[in-house]
Amino acid sequence: MAETTSTLLAPGAQAPDIELTDQDGAAVKLSDYIGQKVILFFYPKNNTGSCLKEALSLKEGYEDLKSRGYEVVGVSPDSVKSHQGYVTKRELPFRLISDPDAQLIQAFGAWGEKKMYGKTYMGLLRSTFLIDEEGKVSHTIPKVVTKDHANQILELLES
Repeated sequence: MAETTSTLLAPGAQAPDIELTDQDGAAVKLSDYIGQKVILFFYPKNNTGSCLKEALSLKEGYEDLKSRGYEVVGVSPDSVKSHQGYVTKRELPFRLISDPDAQLIQAFGAWGEKKMYGKTYMGLLRSTFLIDEEGKVSHTIPKVVTKDHANQILELLES
């Protein structure tokens, strides 16, 4: 993974179209969703505190998001097998994409410098992108409220 700080894709940008694999081993790319709206959320790791809160918030708000025409898709560097277990254990109603080489993560600018306990390192920047029916970014959420992420998105859509 490249150690370059990046900037999140801005509204109006075309969503990168990189083919990866979901929790069921199926190939997936964002162009598969042309004609649909997508909530694409990037998170660091399955089965960890904040990531679990975010996933459960999106699970809880899934029907409300679907009723507004959005499909929810998560992306992390975790393996397909890890995603499969996570989806099954937590009964997640949405697709999770495995991006072990951070290709899509970097293409969206969600890879950059992080700080924890006074140490600086490169890692995934938790962020969410709303993508329109034409495959363009309509909104970027750089500061995710993990425990209330579905409502954060719904409030953004209503504003």
